Amino acid sequence: MRNILSTAGLLAALAVVPAAAGELGTLRFGTNWVAQAEHGGYYQAVVDGTYEACGLTVEIIPGGPQVNGRALMIAGKMDAYMGGNMLQPFNAVAEGIPIIVVAANFQKEPQVLMTHPGRVEKFEEIGSEDMTVLTDDGSLQTWYQIFVKNAGFKEENRAPYTFNSAQFIADKDVAQQGYVTSEPYAIERETGWAPDVWLLADYGFTSYSTTIEMMKPFVEANPEKVKCFVDGTAIGWYNYLYGDNAAANEKIKTDNPDMSDGQIAFSIAAMKKYGIADSGAALEVGINAMSDETMEAFYTSMAELGVVPKDLPFTEAYTLDFVNKGVGLDVKKSLLGN
Repeated sequence: MRNILSTAGLLAALAVVPAAAGELGTLRFGTNWVAQAEHGGYYQAVVDGTYEACGLTVEIIPGGPQVNGRALMIAGKMDAYMGGNMLQPFNAVAEGIPIIVVAANFQKEPQVLMTHPGRVEKFEEIGSEDMTVLTDDGSLQTWYQIFVKNAGFKEENRAPYTFNSAQFIADKDVAQQGYVTSEPYAIERETGWAPDVWLLADYGFTSYSTTIEMMKPFVEANPEKVKCFVDGTAIGWYNYLYGDNAAANEKIKTDNPDMSDGQIAFSIAAMKKYGIADSGAALEVGINAMSDETMEAFYTSMAELGVVPKDLPFTEAYTLDFVNKGVGLDVKKSLLGN
């Protein structure tokens, strides 16, 4: 069953309103990479007291190249984890691991393909015979296959991406994967020209992203904590994107001294421009929005390509119990004045 709590039990649990900051205890939340603007909603909700206002003390545990945050959560070393897209939770269902997604901070996966300015006029041209597409191996087996099927991409045109942009910069007939909030900024800083970016979410890779993952037993035992964290994160994102985010950015730079003000500003602008967090259903029911229809469409597309098993009970990978309630829309309205 997707709804992990009974209706009566859930409503009773969520009706509890903490009377004092911290009465729900501490929640340890691990991000999947070093601190950056893409984590801004969590940092905002910590520094401005949003989590504390509903009774929760949140400890952010930054990720990094040597940190397996999901494994730490499974082992009980943290309570929640910032996932990527929905493929990992689907695979957890297939493997019998009781991970569940309780919210999706991003409506769109931030991954892009970049091309030289004006090199192609439409997305399908990236798959032409005279183009080379640099992707990592994981991407070749997942989103690249969508575009082989639907956009004329060819596997023989793909070459390994080694996380070095030199080949892309040097050759206008090369496209490269990246994140809309990161690699385009680095390319422009190095070359003086801005690449064209093609957001994969707008061309068929329709997974939610930057999910909040938890273990099912934790959610069942702590619905008040989960609600506080999910709601606080939504409000944090609105304040971070549209309000005063200076304190959150300072905390991000404290946790990641290599982060620059320029990169942060670029990332925030990109998230707004492309509707990464605040678009689609989120405009009506709030940041963190998820729906059965979107989940099913993405699962079906991946199952048809053999990326995930067919007949997987994919609805066990998520719950809608804590989202789609319009939390934070009033904050956004107040900040934007409309």
